[in-house]
Amino acid sequence: MKKIDIHTHILPPELPRFKEKYGYGGFVTLEHHAPCKAKMLRDDGKFFREIESNCFDPQARLHDCDKQAVSMQVLSTVPIMFSYWAKPLDGLDLSRFLNDHMASVVASNPERFIGLGTLPLQAPELAVKELERCVKELGLAGVQIGSHVNDWNLSAPELFPVFQAASELDACIFVHPWDMMGQERMEKYWLPWLVGMPAEVSLAICSLIFGGVFERLPKLRVAFAHGGGSFGATVGRIEHGFNSRPDLCAIDNAVSPRAYLGRFWVDSLVHDPDALRYVLKLFGEDKVALGTDYPFPLGEEEPGALIESINEWGPSTKEKLLYKNAFQWLGARTRIPEAKGR
Repeated sequence: MKKIDIHTHILPPELPRFKEKYGYGGFVTLEHHAPCKAKMLRDDGKFFREIESNCFDPQARLHDCDKQAVSMQVLSTVPIMFSYWAKPLDGLDLSRFLNDHMASVVASNPERFIGLGTLPLQAPELAVKELERCVKELGLAGVQIGSHVNDWNLSAPELFPVFQAASELDACIFVHPWDMMGQERMEKYWLPWLVGMPAEVSLAICSLIFGGVFERLPKLRVAFAHGGGSFGATVGRIEHGFNSRPDLCAIDNAVSPRAYLGRFWVDSLVHDPDALRYVLKLFGEDKVALGTDYPFPLGEEEPGALIESINEWGPSTKEKLLYKNAFQWLGARTRIPEAKGR
């Protein structure tokens, strides 16, 4: 059975010294300190994380795909690279660098890789132009965006033209948490990743629902990372709040949040069979797609193992989750490669 992993991250093997190029700091650099390993560092030298060659070497990545029977990967950048805080033209330049690299990786093996671009969302007009370039010139399937953009949630009117352009271009969007809320109070125990990330995904979903983005753009195809984060566990509370305090919740969209279940996709990365059963029941078996967060520690080590472990699901359901739903989200320009039967 084919496997299409919609949630994987990649970096170029080398990153420019953006601080020297732009004249101010905060950007990420790579230090290749050992064979097949590199440190991601802030340009002030502060350590972010260590990565291995499968994060920057397509051949190492393909080796893992073959070993794990993954037919195709949907590639997106590491979210720290969004750099929405950068000056607009610098953000555009950085995005173009990442997108050109992404397109070159996809072109090197289009039967195994599908690419998502990066946008300078701090400057929506520039973001729309780069989105058009990603789709029309680079041949990318869509873009990955963060769960918020500085002080803007995804409901911000400033961002609506980007979503509108994605809908008109038939480009998919993958929403990934980043710059987690409350992390200044979560320094210990890796809590920004364990607590903040699920909350950020729920924030993004609620923003697009309450802000009326899904209502105004019914053809928009959006997938959310990490099984929709904490949204699924709190949807009852969210709906109750909408019904009991419409004066606070329904100010931009009068449609119940539950009406949008089945309108967007989530990945399968929840690490627990009962959680995945609930995600499928809540969002629908047509709206859950395999996602692993490859190649990072919070990912699923054996892609699709959790899906395959649920015995009561038949082959039809598992086919949808393992690859068919991914292609529905990716859109008409993306085809299942007939030659690859992995």
